[in-house]
Order: sequence, then C-alpha cells, then structure tokens
Amino acid sequence: MVKINEINYLKNIGEAGIMHASNKPFSDPNCGSFLIGIGSILTILPPPPLKLLDLGCGTGWTSVLFAKRGYNVTGVDISPDMIKYAQLNQKKENLENLKFLIKDYENLSFDEEFDIIIFFDALHHAEDEQKALSEAHKYLKKGGICICSEPGKGHKNSKIAIEAMKKYGVIEKDMPPKKIIELGKNSGFKNFFIFPNLMMLNSVFYKKLNNLNSKEKDLRAYLSNIINSINLIRFYKKDTGIVAMIK
Repeated sequence: MVKINEINYLKNIGEAGIMHASNKPFSDPNCGSFLIGIGSILTILPPPPLKLLDLGCGTGWTSVLFAKRGYNVTGVDISPDMIKYAQLNQKKENLENLKFLIKDYENLSFDEEFDIIIFFDALHHAEDEQKALSEAHKYLKKGGICICSEPGKGHKNSKIAIEAMKKYGVIEKDMPPKKIIELGKNSGFKNFFIFPNLMMLNSVFYKKLNNLNSKEKDLRAYLSNIINSINLIRFYKKDTGIVAMIK
C-alpha cells in the first residue's frame, strides 16, 4: 500500500527534513515561488470570511496563510505526524479560525459543506485522483470553487520526483490542467477556468536578471527578456496552469 509511505513520510526524511517541512515556506529555497503561488490563489478566490477546506495540507503552512487572510479553514492530511506539526504551527500563530484533522482526502467524512476547497501541490500525490476530486465535489457547496495548483506535465520524470519515489516510496504523478478538468467533469463540476501558474513563471520572469552578464544589466535588456518570456505564458497555462472548478 503506497499510502503508508505518505503517512510515514516525516519519519523517513530525518530531523533536517522535518525542520524544513515544518517551517515552510520560509525554510525552502523556492520560498518566493511558494508565496507567489498562494498569492495567485488568494487573488482568484472570493473574499473571506468563507469556509475553506485545505486538502493534503501537510504541516499546515498553506492553511495558516489562508486563515491569516480571514477564511475559516479546515486543514486535512492523511499523516498524523504532519497534523502534529500543523497543530504546532496553528498554536504558534494563535489562529482560532483554523483546525486540522487526520483524514484521507480520497475518503472524507464531514457533516458540513465548504465554500472553497484547495489542492495545493497535493492532488498529484493521490493514489486515486478521481476519487479525491469526487470527494471534493461532494463536500463543496453549490456554486463553490475548487482550486487545483499542481506541478503539471513532466513532473513525474523530474529529478526531484524520481528521487522521492525511489527514496521514500511516495506517489508522484503528472497533473496538467487537461487531466484535472477531465477528472473534474467526471466528478460533476460544471465550469472550468485555467490561470497561468506563476510559481513556474517566477523563474522565467525574475531569475533571468541574476543570469545576465554585466554588459546586459540595464533596464532595456531586462525588459527585452521579460517581453520574450511572455510568449511562454500559453505553454505554462496549458501544461502547468492553476485550475478553478465551480460546482
């Protein structure tokens, strides 16, 4: 059963890995990209206060940010260890509008419905992604929004994904917008929107400046690189876009 590896992930990554996971996003070299990704989602979402379900929340950093924005947040993860650190983060931030539960997002059980459901870098870890999205649809209010922000096409063949599968036995899949929308239609969602994933575009727009040589470091050269990079937006939207689905 692959899920046991997801459940035991923190036990397997060691103390340094736990410190990194429990202090995300600020402990991660890609902190800027993570914050841009959350900022993009907050821009898409209807304003708080609304009830938000954060599925596959891990150590809860995404849930904390959503709660600090003013949403009434429930964070869910299959791993008791993840939830333990998530609850420590909640206590540290003193957030009364946030709670964490140990649940499998492919087999949820609630006596309530939510206005918003989020999969942030989580759906591609599902054993059965169709079941996960069907469960999300089940507990979403009529007219509610489900957001999926996933690494997209080519992820399962990336160096980091191959290493994680080999070393820790976790699930890594490609989850591009086309696949998410197909799963969403099968789950009963009616309306779909795709937005560029700015987490991926971050390296295109901002890291270019660090790679320019001294002769190129002037405003015109930088703007030229930005303009040329805009042509990549269609590609990123197609292969790694953020998907918003309305029930």
